[in-house]
Amino acid sequence: MTIRNWVKFSLNAILIGGLITGILGLFIRWNDIFAQAFQSGQWGEFFAGFVWMVVVGATMSLIAQMGFFAYLTIHQFGMNMFRTLRLWNWVQLLIIAVVIFDLIVFRFAPNAETTGQAWLYAILLLILIATALVTAYFKAKWTNKTAFISALFFMIVVTTLEWLPALMVEAGNIDSWVTLLLFPFLSVNAYQLLALPKYNAKSDEDRQKLEDRRAARKAAAQPAAKKR
Repeated sequence: MTIRNWVKFSLNAILIGGLITGILGLFIRWNDIFAQAFQSGQWGEFFAGFVWMVVVGATMSLIAQMGFFAYLTIHQFGMNMFRTLRLWNWVQLLIIAVVIFDLIVFRFAPNAETTGQAWLYAILLLILIATALVTAYFKAKWTNKTAFISALFFMIVVTTLEWLPALMVEAGNIDSWVTLLLFPFLSVNAYQLLALPKYNAKSDEDRQKLEDRRAARKAAAQPAAKKR
C-alpha cells in the first residue's frame, strides 16, 4: 500500500471509530455524562462530553489498527509454521473456540451478578459472533472462499484481545464501558478487513500510473537527446 492510500485508510478508520463511539455514547453513557448537562442547558459541557466520546473512539481505532497489522503478521507466521492453509484454519478454529469459552466462563460469568447483566453479556457475545460471521461472509464473497475462517478469527479473537482491558475492569461503570467499547472495535476491524483489498488495488493502480509517466518522460527525452 502506498503512503497516500495508507493515510486515507487510517484516517477513515479513525473517523469510523470516533463517530460510532460518539453517537452510541449519547445513548449508552447518557445518564453518566450527558443527562445533567442536557437538563440544565449546559451545552458546552454536553458538546465537550460528545467530543470526549469521539476522542475515546479514535483512540480505540488506533488500537484496532495496531491489532490489524499485528494480525497480518500472525497470519503469515501461522501459514509458514503449519505449511498448509487447511491445517492453519483448523488451528484458528480451535483458538476461536478457546476465546469464546474464555469470554463466557472467565469474563462474563463472574461479572453477571444479576439477570440483567447476564442478558447484556449474552447479547454482546451474540453481537460479536454475528458481526464476525457477516464480515467473514462478505470477505470470502469479495475475495476468495478460503478467507472466511481467517476473517472469522480476526473478528472474534483479535477484537476480543483489543476489548480485553475493558472486560478486566472491576470497578466503576463496567457494563457501560464494556458495551460501548465493543462497537468501535467491531466497526473499525470490519472496515479494515473489507476495505484493505480496495486500497491495495488503488495502490497498484497508482504505482502503474507512476511507472507509465516515467516511461512517457523517458520516451519523450530520447528524441530530444538524439537531436543534440
